[in-house]
Amino acid sequence: MATVALRADERIDQLYSKDIQIIQSATVFSFSLDAVLLGAFATVSRAAKTRIVDLCAGNGAVGLFVSGQTNGQITAVELQPRLADMATRSIQLNDLSERMTVLNQDLLTVTDTIAKDSVDVVLCNPPYFKDQPTSQKNPNPHLAIARHELSANLDQILAVTSDLLKMNGKAYFVHRPERLDDLFAAMAQHRLAPKRIRFVHPKADREANMVLIEMIKDGKPNGVRVVPPVIVYAADGTYREEVRHLLYGE
Repeated sequence: MATVALRADERIDQLYSKDIQIIQSATVFSFSLDAVLLGAFATVSRAAKTRIVDLCAGNGAVGLFVSGQTNGQITAVELQPRLADMATRSIQLNDLSERMTVLNQDLLTVTDTIAKDSVDVVLCNPPYFKDQPTSQKNPNPHLAIARHELSANLDQILAVTSDLLKMNGKAYFVHRPERLDDLFAAMAQHRLAPKRIRFVHPKADREANMVLIEMIKDGKPNGVRVVPPVIVYAADGTYREEVRHLLYGE
């Protein structure tokens, strides 16, 4: 792996199962389990002609995690310059510069750079929370933008997703179950049909706190599959086998 410079508040973490190193910072952004689960949930073609876009890319985690599944080109789109720089250096760190690039750009203007109807797969781990006057937001602007819909809301993100995708192209999102009504409404509005859903539960006796969704542009209605859930922790608080394997490759 290449050597890259780190800022004082940065560290290098490793997703051992994928042999991927990634630059993290508690000050501005660190990926969490949702990014790992989304990368594992996504189905990406091995073909070199495959074109993949990771929206709301943060430090590039999801794109990096799927990079081993494909020989195609991956473009990470990130609004915040600091996070885009972290993603760029993480790509260099993993010797992936020939196949991965970062656009430090507002996703709402990304079709000025990436042609409409040209992308095979869109990946997205978007902000989960609506921007409401009463909502508590993190005083750290980097974290607030990552968690709240301050720069783009769910409807806008799905509109851009649809614009980017080829007909029958696929998108993979992770979100909160309480936003499913918003997700389904916006997907229907923007020619995206849900095809596969997987809920994520912290423990077997707890309600789901995440949901993974596969959608297809201009897909036929109905035929939605709800596959068996991910259960993160066993009763004793240790990772269950599937999650442990995704994190450590054991």
